[in-house]
Amino acid sequence: MSQKTVRLTMAQAVARFLTRQMTVIDGEKLPIFGGVFAIFGHGNVAGVGEALYGIKDTLPTYRAQNEQGMANAAIAFAKASFRRRFMACTTSIGPGALNMVTSAALAHVNRLPVLFLPGDVFANRRPDPVLQQIEDFGDGTMTVNDCFRPVSRYFDRITRPEQIIPALRRAMQVLTDPADCGPVTLALCQDVQAEAYDYPENFFDEKVWTSRRLHPDADELAHAITALKAAQKPMIIAGGGVLYSEASQTLAAFAERHGIPVVETQAGKSSLPHRHPLNMGSVGVTGTSASNQLAEAADVVLAVGSRLQDFTTGSWALFKNDDLKIIGLNVQAFDAAKHEGLPLVSDARVGLEALSAGLGSHKADDAWTKKATDGKAEWLKAAEKAMATTNAALPSDAQVIGAVQRARTENTTLVCAAGGLPGELHKLWQADQPGSYHMEYGFSTMGYEVAGGLGVKLAKPGSDVIVMVGDGSYMMLNSEIASSIMLGAKITVVLLDNAGYGCINRLQMATGGANFNNLLRDTHHVTLPAIDFAAHAAAMGAVTRKVASIAELEIALKETAGEDRTTVIVIDTDPLITTDEGGHWWDVAVPEVSERSKVNEARKGYEKALAAQRIG
Repeated sequence: MSQKTVRLTMAQAVARFLTRQMTVIDGEKLPIFGGVFAIFGHGNVAGVGEALYGIKDTLPTYRAQNEQGMANAAIAFAKASFRRRFMACTTSIGPGALNMVTSAALAHVNRLPVLFLPGDVFANRRPDPVLQQIEDFGDGTMTVNDCFRPVSRYFDRITRPEQIIPALRRAMQVLTDPADCGPVTLALCQDVQAEAYDYPENFFDEKVWTSRRLHPDADELAHAITALKAAQKPMIIAGGGVLYSEASQTLAAFAERHGIPVVETQAGKSSLPHRHPLNMGSVGVTGTSASNQLAEAADVVLAVGSRLQDFTTGSWALFKNDDLKIIGLNVQAFDAAKHEGLPLVSDARVGLEALSAGLGSHKADDAWTKKATDGKAEWLKAAEKAMATTNAALPSDAQVIGAVQRARTENTTLVCAAGGLPGELHKLWQADQPGSYHMEYGFSTMGYEVAGGLGVKLAKPGSDVIVMVGDGSYMMLNSEIASSIMLGAKITVVLLDNAGYGCINRLQMATGGANFNNLLRDTHHVTLPAIDFAAHAAAMGAVTRKVASIAELEIALKETAGEDRTTVIVIDTDPLITTDEGGHWWDVAVPEVSERSKVNEARKGYEKALAAQRIG
């Protein structure tokens, strides 16, 4: 049987294939790829670059300033889209490709889809070694792109043009799979990019990808229902899987019907509106007092869409009930069975619906529910006090958060990552809509914030995107401010300048260490840099303000709300103040032997805290 074919280069085949992948969101069919971020070099400009030019009116190509920045933006786009849509990123081989490896790890840890298309060496090896090619003396197949292997859910190197057919199909399966979702790397040998092949026309047929919803196993479901019915003090941990399943309404209905309080991880925050009476807020190391007192007493924890990392579990010292049972409701069996949990492998929405049907009219004891709501009322008083306005010359992070919160609109999406701000925001930010709190704390990637804000704005153009970032993280990666201006994608950046790495300085102090190499004043230096962050951002085209107080910050936020391009507002803050209420111990190893008495004292406290950990 003859098969109709079309002759294309491998790169042209990749480009055409991407344009034919679709999805359906709210009844509307959309391209599943929201665009391609590209920085061209010799390893991709002639092949992939020419191919993307041919489809530029169908699939937009965005020019970035930094490869890690563009990859972060692409990942933020996917996160803000609840993994329903995603992007591709292409670079040359060499430093351009390696700049994306950190972002690949970010996407891997956070289970977020992104397609990496780095150029690679010549498959025919004729000009070896070419510019940017490493040479492994013992392995002729090794290239820098092998660094992507441990941080990709799927990796392939394309050394013949026809190999792209199964590789792209496998890539789409991974990118759209709720359990295996994560980054895909297809390393494209630069000579092969330009080679032509007669591709089957049906390879480019339109394909619509929809979210698979796994239903629970009958036995696992029965065990989970039995455990919940026997529970005296049940609690729900809402992880990122609630948002990716778009199960917020289902979670609210489940909690209300069965009287079970809900606590939120960093990834799961905004699963329920802050104002919901059964939403106790953040849990764990950066948790509220309301959430953590429930976690300490809980006998059954229903972990929905959470990988139960150490910040959520207080390094596994938070839960103190000897009879604790964990029900792991998760699409990924690896997560569902953690810590001897009762696995319930299922989509979050489907699983909650099945549990509720099985529980019927069963409801938690009223005294337990009242303990939760009373605890929340107490916490809200503490939070209000922490965020209150002030005339202090150097306000706290919490006071800046309060100002931003008072000035925000109903359509605000808050973006942040890394450092001290995530802990304060996890406790204090009052999210009102699913996805309105966008935090990268799975990999805690400094430099994510500005690029992430751009990605969120591309995914949610109608949202007021506010990025909160510290000076240390801003200095690491800020160049996508220029990209946001190029693209007309306005974001508002609130830059908190505490003159150093304030979060790690506080951790250093808490573990008995001396102030050393974190705050600028404690570094080895000849002179301290007087960085004018407002002038720096203005040089990239941003509207900028430097404010001297919380009151001025609120005014600046309101006055710049109508600006049509990215705005950066800078405020000096105190590096030492944090919100004392709430929180929990975190396992950071303290030296067993030291000449410093403060370290020895910290070690005694550390050993005492270790005794509370639940092993295994």
